[in-house]
Amino acid sequence: MPEPPSRPGRLRAAVVGTGGIVTGCHLPALRAHADRVELVAAVDVDQERLDAFRRAASAGGADVPGYLDLDAMLAEARPDLVLIGTPPALHREQTVAALRAGAWVLCEKPLCLSPAEYDEIAAAEAETGAFASVVFQHRYGSGARHARRLLESGELGRPLVAHCQTTWHRDRAYYAVPWRGRWATEGGGPTMGHGIHQFDLLLHLLGDWVEVRAMAARLVHDVESEDVSTALVRFANGALATVVNSVLSPDEVSRIRVDCADATVELTHLYGYGNDDWTYTPAPHVPAERVAAWRTPPEDVPSSHAAQLGALLDAHERGAPPPGSGAEARRTVEFAAALYKSAFTGRPVLAGEIAPGDPYHQAMHGDHPDWSPKR
Repeated sequence: MPEPPSRPGRLRAAVVGTGGIVTGCHLPALRAHADRVELVAAVDVDQERLDAFRRAASAGGADVPGYLDLDAMLAEARPDLVLIGTPPALHREQTVAALRAGAWVLCEKPLCLSPAEYDEIAAAEAETGAFASVVFQHRYGSGARHARRLLESGELGRPLVAHCQTTWHRDRAYYAVPWRGRWATEGGGPTMGHGIHQFDLLLHLLGDWVEVRAMAARLVHDVESEDVSTALVRFANGALATVVNSVLSPDEVSRIRVDCADATVELTHLYGYGNDDWTYTPAPHVPAERVAAWRTPPEDVPSSHAAQLGALLDAHERGAPPPGSGAEARRTVEFAAALYKSAFTGRPVLAGEIAPGDPYHQAMHGDHPDWSPKR
């Protein structure tokens, strides 16, 4: 297949997986940054789905070459950036293959299914000099950027208490998809597949965590993994937080609240937010002129794949690691592993203790007799 034409100065991007998340989120993100990046290839094992995506992607523009094999695409199209939107069990292998082909990667969550898999990705980054970033689009809206600046600067006072809530609802039909609810193919339940967006944002706002105490259960769904988990978290800055991840909640909401010495900052939304979804409540002792500085910025950038892709492209232009990669990505993977380990063993887990040789380093279920797929 001939190499597609490329405009000077634009990065060459390829998508791997052409289902709903790529068509509905990654393709609009690429179009939003068409002056900086161009789509030069698409990969899917399903020819019919691939053809449908190519028609959508090529509407009003050049034809996008399609491939049924990732390695063939990497060899022929030679992309600078690979966007991965396949089922989670494929993420680690496809990410490593793209890195070794010299491409940067933006991969849907979860980036991988265990700390051990993350270490393989980190080794490929070190080997190649390319970077892998995970899609956590809620970090990149203007509301989150503004809140993080206020928290880091100390403008809101010392963080004290936080709540992180992902209470969603998924029915039996949702779990009829064969790869869902299984350790080997999804890596976990709502902790890995749903709540991870919210608690990643919590970690982004509050920084390093040091201790987790958790519980998990299967209360409704016949799955290998959990359908609800809860955790108590201690952060390095001393703040204490609760985290709830559920797919059992008819009244769906995503919420983060951080109570600081001088103010409460709260985000309430469902699957995405704008500036108006953030509120700041001052403590009684805070003067009005100080509160004025907390107002959300005039530019309203919603949380989105387009916002994150823009941040990645900025990093690529600077030759810097993209946000959401490296230690930041590993911190979120390790937090999920610690939550599972604490829930399944019934004891607190400290940051850094899940190392090679620990069963929860190799798999989120840790081969626990009540939770392992071998039970």
